[in-house]
Amino acid sequence: MSTAHRRITLAASVVGAAVVALDGTVLTAVQPGLREDLHASLAQVQWTSTGYLITVAALLVLAGRLGDRHGHRRVFAVGILGFGATSAGIGLASEIGPVIALRVAQGACGALLQPATLGMLRAAFPPDRLGMPLALRTSAIGLAAAAGPLVGGALAVRHGWRAVFFLSVPVTLVIGLLVLAVREPAARAAAPGGHRPDTPPDLPGACLLATAVGCLVYALTGMSGDGGAGASVTGLGAAVLAGHLFVRRQRSAADPLVPPGVLAAPGVAAGLGVLTAASAALFGSLFTGVYYLQDVLGLDPLRCALVALPGPVAMVVAAPLSVRPARRYGPRRTVAGAMILLALGDLLLSRLGAAPGPVLIRTAFLLVGAGFGVVMVVATDVVVRQVPERHGGVAGGLQQTAMNIGPALGVAVATALLALGTPGGPASGSREALSHAVPPALTVLAVVAAAGALGARGLPGPAAAAKRHHTVRVRR
Repeated sequence: MSTAHRRITLAASVVGAAVVALDGTVLTAVQPGLREDLHASLAQVQWTSTGYLITVAALLVLAGRLGDRHGHRRVFAVGILGFGATSAGIGLASEIGPVIALRVAQGACGALLQPATLGMLRAAFPPDRLGMPLALRTSAIGLAAAAGPLVGGALAVRHGWRAVFFLSVPVTLVIGLLVLAVREPAARAAAPGGHRPDTPPDLPGACLLATAVGCLVYALTGMSGDGGAGASVTGLGAAVLAGHLFVRRQRSAADPLVPPGVLAAPGVAAGLGVLTAASAALFGSLFTGVYYLQDVLGLDPLRCALVALPGPVAMVVAAPLSVRPARRYGPRRTVAGAMILLALGDLLLSRLGAAPGPVLIRTAFLLVGAGFGVVMVVATDVVVRQVPERHGGVAGGLQQTAMNIGPALGVAVATALLALGTPGGPASGSREALSHAVPPALTVLAVVAAAGALGARGLPGPAAAAKRHHTVRVRR
């Protein structure tokens, strides 16, 4: 593969991941304006986020499988061009119904796009050179997450909420056409990953997995919203049933959606577990911390974002710096240390109830962001690299699924713990009650991060990593 092809692949992967991350963060800044302009209810506006999240989570593994079968470049192009088209449609919509429908369609495009960003990198770079591309991708996600609220707020104030959705249209159009213009090597394009395109996909398995993941995410978001306990219990029950049927289906299917060797590859299951724990601890602590900063300390959204800014900044910086220690000490030690760093950050945040100074709060967010940035790069590298290239899309889909379930789980846990400490829920509790409920919630999230550090024992050690790198160099 030529150097120019690799550069275009890296640029497409980075921009694609950043566009999705930016879209998710800018939306939170314009939802009030969208609700007022379209005369929508709070529940309808909430579904612009919930519908998108459920659709993405439900289709990620199927999308990765499609990339393995038909080429990640093609799937990526369809996903990113569709993402831009639905963004333009949302910006032109005059009623809330079409906005919700387009957000669901955008979720399907995002599901096609996200595993392909990892699958393209896996196919373009040798395993021993995959760490830095993944680090750049992670840094772009962190930068987009940090800039999203500021960009969304500035555009909404000057040009209205529709401008936020038009923002991604030219970028997605350029990247999509550029990726389509680049030809893959003939052998890989003809038979991506060695699969036969005429082999029928495992549609029953795909439907069962989509149902299981979608119901799980719905149940978790219901816990953190207004869905009620009944809806959450029903969603969890449906997720367990569909998950059980999916496992049975994979054992009997001739061409299963998740090939049996994927989860059995060394470190893959542990990497997915660590990513789930890390994202749960991160997003749960951000949710709790923002609640405290705004509802107890009385900071406005802009000042709150500035206080939490060291987190995404540390994530951007730590991601590329994680490559060297991962090579020297191995993924196991590197990820375990990063998870401990994340846990320490949550423990510092648990002192919010003691009215800490701004330096301690910023330091806590910095530790959380730095720990997560390292985990994101190294654990993702293990998941994607340990799986054969022909299953790179499935590995990317599983990684993205973990990164969707983790945040929903973390916010749900934080919401439940805050509700226990504040009668009537965190939104209706007094400042004093909320200040007393925050420390236990963050302590539990620190325990989740510590559990992730223990889970890192299943990742490869330095000897295995060194042997793999040496083997790859000999083959070249």
